[in-house]
Amino acid sequence: MNPRFVAASFVLVSAVGPRAPAQSAPAAIVSARGAPALSRSTPEAQGISSRAIQSFVQAADSSIDGMNSFMLVRHGQVVAEGWWTPYEARTPHVLYSLSKSFTSTAVGLAIADGKLSLDDEVLKFFPDEAPAEPSANLRAMRVRDLLRMNTGHVTEAQLFGEVDSSMRSASWVKRFFAHPVTFKPGTHFLYNSPATYMLSAIVQKVTGQTVLDYLEPRLLEPLGIERPTWVQSPEGINAGAYGLSVRTEDIAKFGQLYLQKGQWNGRQLIPAAWVEEATARQTSNGSSPRSDWDQGYGYQFWQSRHGYRGDGAFGQYMLILPKYDAVVAITSGVRDMQSVMNLVWDKLLPAMQNAAVPEDDAAQRALKTTLAGLTVHTPAGRPTSPVAKAISGRWYELGENPRGLRAVSLDLTSKTPALLVRTATGEMRTPIGLGRWAGTTTGFANGIERMLSVPERPQVAASGAWMADSVFRLKLVAPETPFYSTLDFHFEGNRIVVDGDQNVSFGATKMARLEGRAR
Repeated sequence: MNPRFVAASFVLVSAVGPRAPAQSAPAAIVSARGAPALSRSTPEAQGISSRAIQSFVQAADSSIDGMNSFMLVRHGQVVAEGWWTPYEARTPHVLYSLSKSFTSTAVGLAIADGKLSLDDEVLKFFPDEAPAEPSANLRAMRVRDLLRMNTGHVTEAQLFGEVDSSMRSASWVKRFFAHPVTFKPGTHFLYNSPATYMLSAIVQKVTGQTVLDYLEPRLLEPLGIERPTWVQSPEGINAGAYGLSVRTEDIAKFGQLYLQKGQWNGRQLIPAAWVEEATARQTSNGSSPRSDWDQGYGYQFWQSRHGYRGDGAFGQYMLILPKYDAVVAITSGVRDMQSVMNLVWDKLLPAMQNAAVPEDDAAQRALKTTLAGLTVHTPAGRPTSPVAKAISGRWYELGENPRGLRAVSLDLTSKTPALLVRTATGEMRTPIGLGRWAGTTTGFANGIERMLSVPERPQVAASGAWMADSVFRLKLVAPETPFYSTLDFHFEGNRIVVDGDQNVSFGATKMARLEGRAR
């Protein structure tokens, strides 16, 4: 997937509201469902200094380009939380492979309900979609093998996108079964998202409900996780391996539930035995003592150098730390995912004490100020230029391009600066904040981008500045996702050239150049 957050993808519908400030005093917050949110406390009361958290946040802000949100829970209390504007507490965020841990939980609940077992053969659930003559290795594949990524595949099955002509009309389950199983299941680790999709398909087969619907009364509602969404395959099955969107605090709640061995407000939501088994090392996957991806794998949970975790592409983290009685939830858009965990290990863990430490009012105030003022970095330039008046409102017709943009215009002299684009379907306007983030707008994504978790009508915030007299830089952030794009508009007389790149992507991060001329 290569999401392109260019102006053509967005259309104004609403402005963003104020971001909820971080809280440090104890509080009993109630969600719209009536379920209590996590309580709040000062860091010192839970055995960690505000100065240590401040050091972590400042290091993350300065050294990691792409932090979206952070929440630290200690002894069941939120002691620090922050969102980098335009990200905010109330906005769901795509989890990518962190979704896998939720799918695993649905499997555990279905096993507890007597719907299936770990040793069930995968083929038995889909007799109508199985190959006429399945291989011995495919016949031997069990639910347990799907959970621990030991299916015997050498590569992942191609479920979507460009597939062999013989598979174009086949369901995702059939495509999975058609993929060669080279090794005996249980003998070869391969991180395998299609295997997690099969777990989702099995849960739906035995319960008659999607994983999302099955989890709703058993997990989501008791935790107060509101309005989650989960993308589906063409057959109406939740993707399982990715595609779930929830809020940062929802990630923290889910992690806290596992830390508490499946108990929540006096109820055993998940069997304790499942928690123990799912989060234990079920298979080996490497030997490097410095890599958090070489510590072993459970049932859709990674082992870490400290505790265990669920994680997703570009830095979506649920770090569960039983030794420290702590959970760290992070959303981000980073290329180096290990660097984020290294900061947690180096800055936060050494500061966690077994007992409360003396309150530090000054440090608490400083931390609150820092957390409330976090922002994705805006373009560092000037608010105007000698050529701003000449180019403002001028339409530039673009050459043929894969994004379907026909013309572009910048309005940079009015009270409401904006980027305007024309496509075959009409004209769209994206407001721009000069030196700040403008209110979010809503637009559209398309095709495979939508299937891979980019919302169909994603929110977008924009900020811009003049980097030189003839170069205007525009930054677009999609705060329901880890993605942002940076576009440089070069004005050369009647000619315009637009270069751009993305912070992260499943494909190339450099965008194709756009060129055009004034009409």
